[in-house]
Amino acid sequence: MHNNSFANAGAILRINLRNDWLKIVLWILGMVGLMAIAAAKFGDLYGTQAAMQSIVVTLKTPSMVALLGPFFGTEPYESAMIYGSEMTVFMGLFAAMMNIHIAVGATRAQEDRGTVELMLSRATGRQSPLIAGIVELVIVNLAAGILESLGLTVAGMPGSDASGNWLFGMALAAFGMMFGTFALLMSQLASSARGATMLSYIILAVLFVARMSTDVQKPQWTQWTLYGWIELIKPYMGNDWMPVLWMSVVCLAALAITIPLASAKDLGAGLVTAKPGRTTASVFLRGPLSLLARLERVSALIWVLGMFLLGASYGSIFGTIGDLVSTDGVLGNFLAGTVKDSGNQAIVLSLSGTLTSIFAVVVSIPAILAILRLNADESKGYMEMFHVKRVSRRRVFLVFLAFGAVIGTVCLAAAVLGMGIVGNQAMKQPISLAIFMRGFVGFWPAVMVVCGLAALLSGIIPRFQKVIWIIPLYGFMSLYIGGLMNLPKWTQRLSPYGWVNSVPTDGVNSTTFAWMTALSLFLAVAATELYRRRDLQLR
Repeated sequence: MHNNSFANAGAILRINLRNDWLKIVLWILGMVGLMAIAAAKFGDLYGTQAAMQSIVVTLKTPSMVALLGPFFGTEPYESAMIYGSEMTVFMGLFAAMMNIHIAVGATRAQEDRGTVELMLSRATGRQSPLIAGIVELVIVNLAAGILESLGLTVAGMPGSDASGNWLFGMALAAFGMMFGTFALLMSQLASSARGATMLSYIILAVLFVARMSTDVQKPQWTQWTLYGWIELIKPYMGNDWMPVLWMSVVCLAALAITIPLASAKDLGAGLVTAKPGRTTASVFLRGPLSLLARLERVSALIWVLGMFLLGASYGSIFGTIGDLVSTDGVLGNFLAGTVKDSGNQAIVLSLSGTLTSIFAVVVSIPAILAILRLNADESKGYMEMFHVKRVSRRRVFLVFLAFGAVIGTVCLAAAVLGMGIVGNQAMKQPISLAIFMRGFVGFWPAVMVVCGLAALLSGIIPRFQKVIWIIPLYGFMSLYIGGLMNLPKWTQRLSPYGWVNSVPTDGVNSTTFAWMTALSLFLAVAATELYRRRDLQLR
């Protein structure tokens, strides 16, 4: 190895950028476009004081504070204040996800593929791949932050100013970089890219839930959650740059820990090593299904428990929603008619429907990961042990597809049950769990269609199977942003999630349930046959 630990880091950086340019461009264009388009639209949506006062009342409800963070604006309100309150936490989530994806891909994933070993066989420093990954994150976040700031400036949103625009963009860059450094640290601890990604998302989820809890119950503690820093910048409502400095300090601290750890660990291994396995296989390891369940048991358990806790965290605020009807005259007049007369329950059911749609998008993540694992393991040579035995390719494919469908189903059920059980504990007049489960039944076919589409891409063109991530990503944006911006219904129906009716407020639409279930079965059958006929990706 070369004596300089950072030798040829620039060359590795150029290779990384050349390999990652498409996903980087797509991530940045998606975030910049979303922010700019939304900013241009907000002036029309909230152009009057009456419209802004109405939405401010909604933003101050516990449910919206949990979702979006507190509203810091004061009268007279401006469209930019509403925009800053609605978009800050949401865009921070996307910035964090982008950085986790890029950070793990530039470091731990390359070790798994053997790319780092190949590079280190040349005149390359031991730390060069990590340094290249760090610089790549800096370049990506700076580019995203600058373009986001320019996009907000061009949008010319009423109430916006240069300071707020640049604060928003640079804060998202620093926030994303902070979670990117966390992912780099997890890449040194975990023994695989999958483990590093899972640990990074666990950190993100824990901090997000901690922010939700403190925002609703103890706002003064939000500054200790790390995730709450992004909302404390108060864009267009104070323009506080101090949280950006806090994020930068945490980035440097995380890197100060990561770089020495990278030197201490063995190539291709993690500092947290897996314990030795049994000398002989368990009697339950009799085929691909039991093996996959064994390999996925920890991540599956974390996903199920995490979704239950996520649902429970939202359910815990159900008891306070109805109080606003009697204490707030504006909201009371707004909720006239049957919703106002029925009190808390109608409001809870409406909110639970929105939350269940978000749950359906989130549970698609572990389902897709399980299905796409087949080609990942196949390309690494792991599946050769099956193909040399008397195990049909159809059986192997169906095992991965079925496991993905099951984990998606269980996670969705756990989220809805957590929301219903804890929500009933918080409410004076409980709602039957069967009514909450209408949401599960209604959105379950949509999750199955996404599984079918993931299987179809995996069976036809495994090289481009990651395109499937566009569907949950767009589904989340269309359901979340579409509701806030009153976008046409057809924009939501570009994803399977948008076809579900207003459950659990209404009963499940049997026609929609039937054709979406039939479509998912058709996609599964077609994907299985296509996989059986295509060439294997053998090492």
